[in-house]
Amino acid sequence: MIRQPLKFRKTIFVICVLFLIILLFLISRKDTDIINSSKKISEDIPAVVYRDFSSIPKREHVYVDKRKMASNSAIDDNIKQELQETRAQIEQLKKKIAFLEGRIPQKYPDVKYLGYKERKRILVTGGAGFVGSHLVDVLMMQGHEVIVVDNFFTGRKRNVEHWFGHRNFELIHHDIVNPLYVEADEIYHLASPASPPHYMQNPVKTIKTNTLGTINMLGLARRVGAKILIASTSEVYGDPMVHPQPETYWGHVNPIGPRACYDEGKRVAETLAYSYAKQENVSVRVARIFNTYGPRMHVSDGRVVSNFIMQALQNLTITVYGNGKQTRSFCYVSDLVDGLLSLMASSYTLPVNIGNPVEHTIEEFAMIIKNLVPGCRSTVSTGAAVEDDPQRRRPDIAIAEAQLNWSPKVSLQDGLQRTIDYFKEELSRTTFYNNQTYMDVNVKSPQ
Repeated sequence: MIRQPLKFRKTIFVICVLFLIILLFLISRKDTDIINSSKKISEDIPAVVYRDFSSIPKREHVYVDKRKMASNSAIDDNIKQELQETRAQIEQLKKKIAFLEGRIPQKYPDVKYLGYKERKRILVTGGAGFVGSHLVDVLMMQGHEVIVVDNFFTGRKRNVEHWFGHRNFELIHHDIVNPLYVEADEIYHLASPASPPHYMQNPVKTIKTNTLGTINMLGLARRVGAKILIASTSEVYGDPMVHPQPETYWGHVNPIGPRACYDEGKRVAETLAYSYAKQENVSVRVARIFNTYGPRMHVSDGRVVSNFIMQALQNLTITVYGNGKQTRSFCYVSDLVDGLLSLMASSYTLPVNIGNPVEHTIEEFAMIIKNLVPGCRSTVSTGAAVEDDPQRRRPDIAIAEAQLNWSPKVSLQDGLQRTIDYFKEELSRTTFYNNQTYMDVNVKSPQ
């Protein structure tokens, strides 16, 4: 039994030895073939080495030179292409650097320090909009804690970006048609599109903002015990039959016209405010805001000031809708903010007109702007009248003067010049930089 495995092992060993011998034989034969082939190659080499090249014509050198020139031109083309690609990459890097510079936190404007007893928590709805952002600037510089709520339908982050990261500032992206739960001592309810193209774009949404949104803000004021200011409008007077318009005038409004979503929405907002005041003892203030202008207006706002300035700066025809005899009174935004702050601080609870009583026809206003824009070659033309466009608009500000000790300070010429400068900057902008948020340092802030 033991011998059989031993015989098997011997057999395997013999087979392996034979296999190795055969393998060695094949390898040695292959090496011999390689040596023979190398000998043949070496025998051929002398024939090449000792070949006579003297018979080759000189013109072959010309072909060689042409090849060199062709290769050099190809190299130049490659270099040019690389330079173009490098320039394109440099431009991309410049844009990226500009974008990153815009995100670098900058020094904040000077902010007054208030102790915890004087410092208020103030909620501003629509705080990233035209008027709201200017109000936020003043409240922040006064040292209060400010919460801005905006859905950015017409508001822009760029209007308040200079406060990003400040410990007293908070921005909430929220639509006030939905309930909001925050703590606040005062509420400025400014949320609503205000220019006809914007509020006519979605009339149902405009009505909901001014009704449901106002209910939510009044409910918040009732819950936290905050004082609330409702930003109403001169549009509650409609196309007025009384001139100038006092707060006691009930108005002349078309409830089903194209402007009704805004006009009636604001009228309902006022009704809601005084209903909450009577039923829930909410402390309310109502400001009826007349035509306002200034930096941070939308370039495509669609209102008189922005339309005329943009057309004049681009030497386009200044279009006056209707016969141009309609009148308006324009208030600079810093004066309006001063009036809102004075109203909030007062004990007066009835509606107050906030506007500038200096009245101009639209035709006169177009010529004023044309004359203020250097080198303007625009002409003034008339277009079709706008439906339900008020023919006369001028506030009676006797109550504001008596109760708030307020009146506008900035002249039309001065305010328009600052606004024109802002629109010039907007037109010249090609890249975003962090220093392009407009801060009005020429107008003294309310104390």
